[in-house]
Order: sequence, then structure tokens, then C-alpha cells
Amino acid sequence: MAWTWLGLAGLFEIGWAIGLKYTDGFTRLVPSIFTGLSMVVSVLLLGLALKTLPVGTGYAVWTGIGTVGTALLGIYLFGEPATAMRLVCIGLIVSGILGLKLASG
Repeated sequence: MAWTWLGLAGLFEIGWAIGLKYTDGFTRLVPSIFTGLSMVVSVLLLGLALKTLPVGTGYAVWTGIGTVGTALLGIYLFGEPATAMRLVCIGLIVSGILGLKLASG
């Protein structure tokens, strides 16, 4: 169950990272509320996951999910560059996430 919590925490991390763009520096109320709620939910779910997972593994996977998801959505939603080097680096992060998952059991 810890990996499920961690995966959900990573999805909410993507939500708040992308949400930051829509808050316009926290000057827009509704996006700011949703972004803040996503932050809280993400950290709470991470805390649940870390009850059983090693902190180093859990935190690295959580930030990795957030990084990969945010980078991909940045490309898709905001037209950020999808250069070959960027995509290779995103792939390396995914490899690291999978490696940590496999190494921790």
C-alpha cells in the first residue's frame, strides 16, 4: 500500500507544480486554493508512504514522479522545448525511479 500512497503523492506533486503556473504568483484565488490543497495532500500521502518505505527511497521517488510529470506536462501544456537531450534526461530519471523501486522490494 505504501507504493500506492507514494504514487498518488507524486501525482499530487505534479498537480501543485503545474498549478503554480496558473496561480499567477498566488494572485488568482481558485488556482491558488487548488494548488495549496494539492501541496497538503501530496505531503500527507508522502508521510503515509514513509511509514514503511525508507525515507531516501520514498523522497527520491516522490520528487522523481513530480519532476518527470511536470516536465512532460510543461512540454504538452506550455510548449516548453522537447529536445532530444531533455527527453533522454527525463528517461534517465524514470530509470532511476524504477531502479529505486526494484532495489527496495
